[in-house]
Amino acid sequence: MLKFTGLAIVILAVSSFGSGPRGSAAWAGETLQDLLAVQIRSQGFACDKPLRAVRDAKRSRPDRGVWVLRCSNATYRVSRSPDLAAKVEVLQ
Repeated sequence: MLKFTGLAIVILAVSSFGSGPRGSAAWAGETLQDLLAVQIRSQGFACDKPLRAVRDAKRSRPDRGVWVLRCSNATYRVSRSPDLAAKVEVLQ
């Protein structure tokens, strides 16, 4: 029997969004910006209130999704690759 931690579930949910900004259906009523915010918070970044997540089509690749996450207190570029922690850059 497999056991998943909360972070593993978030990572699976975020990676299931595929290439679109919202992917298929939001998982359990959560939006993409909520899921990305949970992930970056788990990596030590502050995101008080996630406002918007937009996929960066120019930087994204089939094996790496890149989003710009706008929070009430900061804006981040979040790069997601399978089986790795997100790469998070603070944008000015």
